[in-house]
Amino acid sequence: MKKILLTLIVVLLNAAFTSLPVGAQPETSEIMSAHDLLIKSEVETAVSMLKAIFTKHQQGEMTLDQAKKLGADLLRELRYGDEGYFWADTTEGVNVVLYGRKDVEGRNRLEDKDQQGTYYIKEFLAKGKAGGGYVEYWFPKKGDTISQPKRSYVLLFKPLGWVVGSGYYR
Repeated sequence: MKKILLTLIVVLLNAAFTSLPVGAQPETSEIMSAHDLLIKSEVETAVSMLKAIFTKHQQGEMTLDQAKKLGADLLRELRYGDEGYFWADTTEGVNVVLYGRKDVEGRNRLEDKDQQGTYYIKEFLAKGKAGGGYVEYWFPKKGDTISQPKRSYVLLFKPLGWVVGSGYYR
């Protein structure tokens, strides 16, 4: 009897949740929360890698320029999951790394905006300097020209003056 009652409750709850509008379904926010936690964790890990490199510089094992080059080279190649990558911009808006796009690296992106008019680099810098945070904007996937909605987490690594980020397409 308990097994039948439990099955009935599961079926009724499932029916109730699947009849909700998509935006109201708990799965949507749970997935977003999982993605948010993942990108925050990955960015924090990337920044900890930069801290280790900067420590080697402080210990005299490499110059600041060598530390920046090593940090940029590692960030450029660092991946997670199927599509996870990192970028970094200086606090002045100059791109350091964007998955190996040499046409972007070294360019000031401060005035870049998405199709909705969002100055996403300015938002990255503001959130990064404020201790880290999430930014929503539109951006094309690697190899595409059509922008898609994206949510990213960014964090400032103050010793190099870099705001490091990663995100996911929604």
